[in-house]
Parts: sequence; structure tokens; C-alpha cells
Amino acid sequence: MNNELNDIFLELAKIPSPSLREDSVANKIIEILTNSNINAKKDTFGNVIARIAPTSDIKKPLLLSAHMDVVGDDSPVVIHKSDDGKFFETDKKRTLGADDKAGVAAAIMLAKYVSENTERSHGGLELVFTKDEEHDMSGIHNLQFNSLESEYVLVLDSDRLARLEISGASYTKLDLVVTTPKGGHSGLDIADKTRLNAAKLIAELICQIPQGVYKKDEYGVVTSINIGSIIGGGVESAISNLPANIPSNEYTDYIARNSMSNLINQRAQAHYSIRSSEEAAEQMLIEEIKNIAADFNRKYDGLARCEIEVSEHLKAFEKSDDEYLIETAKKASAMTNIPLSIGSFHAGAETHIYANEKNKYGKIFKPVLLGVADIYNMHSPEEKIDIASYEKGYKFLKAMFEEFNS
Repeated sequence: MNNELNDIFLELAKIPSPSLREDSVANKIIEILTNSNINAKKDTFGNVIARIAPTSDIKKPLLLSAHMDVVGDDSPVVIHKSDDGKFFETDKKRTLGADDKAGVAAAIMLAKYVSENTERSHGGLELVFTKDEEHDMSGIHNLQFNSLESEYVLVLDSDRLARLEISGASYTKLDLVVTTPKGGHSGLDIADKTRLNAAKLIAELICQIPQGVYKKDEYGVVTSINIGSIIGGGVESAISNLPANIPSNEYTDYIARNSMSNLINQRAQAHYSIRSSEEAAEQMLIEEIKNIAADFNRKYDGLARCEIEVSEHLKAFEKSDDEYLIETAKKASAMTNIPLSIGSFHAGAETHIYANEKNKYGKIFKPVLLGVADIYNMHSPEEKIDIASYEKGYKFLKAMFEEFNS
């Protein structure tokens, strides 16, 4: 059993660190690293940066990245082993914070190992521990990328042991708005063919727009689209008169039943999210939707109009053509006899930011997302980490570093 790894994890996990209130855990990280003669400090935003100098001039540095904040508040973190001794968990009153203090502790443990074994030949190790990943990713957005020397990045923030995510989806919002120039009374004006109902028309559009998986490959879903909401008709008065004591799960039913049904609606809107790990596939989908809207506008010229607004919230983490980290992980898997799983994840992480930034030498970062433990029920009071898998995860991480520098 790797008691030191577990001790570091528990020491960090017991410190509450909700997003943007990470100072206490940051100070503890700096203390642990400094006591091992590792240069560590906060940047201007409060992220922690640490470096170990290379022992070889011909090898490349490697960057390990993890986030310090957790989902939760400032309440005490009471941690114990499960009854069967297999997991670290809390008293079920709050989250454990293994997301992502498991990654932080594993990175610290590797840094200590590298620092203590000065005879080993390596290209250097950089550590980045960010603030506010769970809330707004403001920590990594304020990171001084041009101060980092590494090109290859291991983001230690997956919930499965030896899971290597080599690409990740963007997050783009698309709003579809249908308006008509003439409304009217649903009784008196219903026979007027120049008065079209926007709520009915947007349904026609929605039926033509794809829903669900748009493209997939051997690693999983590449591009998807999901409709989040449809709003149309005379809902304004129902919303403004929403009773204060109505349960939130009854909002939509109340609004639908109390909306105005005696008017010909002039406005309707649909709200979509698009995710894609390939920018070209995302643009193809958006162009398809724009063509559907253009056909609609030609069909209903003068009677109705569809407008589309697209806003990008997170760029895609596209798979790099450079597969050095993939090959390194495969060798680490063979060395440790720990099965490696390679895939693409249909969500966002700090990998997405790295993949679209450059280091101090002007080279675009090549990140992957790596899991160092099996973590269950993340972001909930039932969160727990499998102890045996965590120890294997550190063994895998150590093997990756050695293979990277072989």
C-alpha cells in the first residue's frame, strides 16, 4: 500500500476548497512541495505553479495539470474508509473532493519521486494546479501559458483508472428564433392566410433539424446536437403571474396551462447545444441548420422569418496528429500490466483550453486527459475513491513519466 500517496490525498481532501476559495489548499500544496525542495509558488491569479529542472538537455519536459477546487462548500470534510476497507468516502454530508484532489496528490507524489531521484535522466517536470475549474474555468483562463516550457500535458482529471481521453467536445449554443409580422385573434383572424403562427412554424423547423448523434467514430460520439428548450406563444402573462409558492417542477405545466391561447403567436424560440471534438464536423452541422433556415425563409418570404444566433462557449479539444502520449501510455500499460482504455469524451475539461494555447516557445500544447483512479458518484455526498485503483493509478502515472523520458 502506498501510504504516502494516500496521506497526501487525505491531507488535501480534508481542506474544503470550493471554487474561488482555494487559498488554504493552495498553501498546503506549496508547503508540501517546498518541504521536498521543489520550487512552487502562486501565479498572479492564485494558481499554483511548480517546476523541477531537467537533468538532460536532449529530453522534453512534461506538464502535469489538475484543479484544486471541488464541488461543495466550506463545511468540514469528514473522511473515513468504507466498511469493507476498499474506499475513502465522507460521512455523506458533503462531497469528498477526489475530483480533483486525487489528481493533485498523484502529481505531487510524482514530483517528490522525481526530485528525490536526481540520478534519473529526464527533461524536467512542470506542475499546474488551477483554481475554479468546476465553476467557470477562470483559473486556467488566467494561466500564463507563455511561461510554461512543456509541450505535452497530462491533465489528471478523469474518473476511471488508466482512461486516456485524446479528444473532447466543444460547447456551442445555437438559438433559433421565428417571427411573423402579423399576429391576431385566434378566432376572428384565424382564416387570414397572411397571419401565420410562429409556434407552429418553429415546430416545422425543429422537425428538419437533426437531434442527437450527428457524427461518431471508433472513439465514440464526435458531434451531437440537443434541443434544450422550445418557447413560443403567449407565455409572458403566465410567467409574470407565476405564484411564489409553486414548486419548480410545476413551472412548465403552470405556464403552459395559463398561457394565452386566443392569439396567433408572432414569436417562438428554440435553444440548442452543440458539442463536437472536430471543428469541421461542427461547422458542417451549423451550415446544414443555416441552409434549413434559408429554405424556410424563402418558403415563407414576407410571412415569417427565421434568425439563427450561434455563440461558442468552449472550443473543441481536437485529437492531435502527434500520438507520442498515446504511444507512451501504451508502453506504460504494458510495463505495469494495467489495462489502458483510449477514447474521446463528449464534454469539456481543461484539456480544451490547453489544446488551443501555446507555450513559451510558440508551440501548441498537446494535452490528454488521464484517470489516476476509479472515482464514483462525483459531485455528490456519495462520492468515493477506490483505494486500490488509486495506487495503481499512481503506478501508471510514474510509468508514463519513465517511458516519456526513455
